[in-house]
Amino acid sequence: MKVEIEKYKPLIKSAVELFWNTRNNQTNKQSKSNVLDTGNRSAVTGGKQLDGFLNLICKVAIDVGIPDECIFVKGNHIPGYFRPTKDWDLLIISPNKKLISVVELKSQVGSFGNNFNNRAEESLGSAIDLWTAYREKAYPNQSAPWVGYLMLVEKSEKSTKPVRVSEPHFNVLPEFIGGSYLDRYKILCQKLMLERHYSQCCLMWSKQDSTFGNVSEESSIDSFIYSFVGHLIGQLKEFK
Repeated sequence: MKVEIEKYKPLIKSAVELFWNTRNNQTNKQSKSNVLDTGNRSAVTGGKQLDGFLNLICKVAIDVGIPDECIFVKGNHIPGYFRPTKDWDLLIISPNKKLISVVELKSQVGSFGNNFNNRAEESLGSAIDLWTAYREKAYPNQSAPWVGYLMLVEKSEKSTKPVRVSEPHFNVLPEFIGGSYLDRYKILCQKLMLERHYSQCCLMWSKQDSTFGNVSEESSIDSFIYSFVGHLIGQLKEFK
């Protein structure tokens, strides 16, 4: 099966536009209704900002031949190892109850100093919890699922300028010296894939005018889709 990436470009563009429109609408509405709501909290608590990317991923899966009823985008609690369950953003489960694909979607706008470490810890924790549960047969009698991580980061002066590192006791790894927060996200995604915590990561930048792009080819949206499709094609027998 040949993957025609170009036909998904409008959906990618729409997903980015929906992200900013939803975020801005949530911020305006919640700020008016709650004068105590400050900073980015109103936008963060609103949810649904990344629904356009869910629509994109669902469309790709359906085009490959995955039945719509096997794609789940809410109520996605599956067993963990260090905690009872984790609610993922998208699951694909075959009719014979095999976990085929798992996807987590995240974003960051502003508050980079406060939230980068949180995002890194979340991504690591979720992946390690899932793979350890898989090792312990929480998902029995199946091959490894495809685990995807998609991150959309605001491109701004604060996310692109060099960030000072703190080294009071030991030197940090050299790749972190002189890098921006976008650079740190790039390194995070590279290492998440290198260590096989995620089958594929996607890291995109976007500005508030809805312009967007890939931070690197290795973690581009195209690579994400190609990897996703390749896995699904290999698992189509589970849906017959």
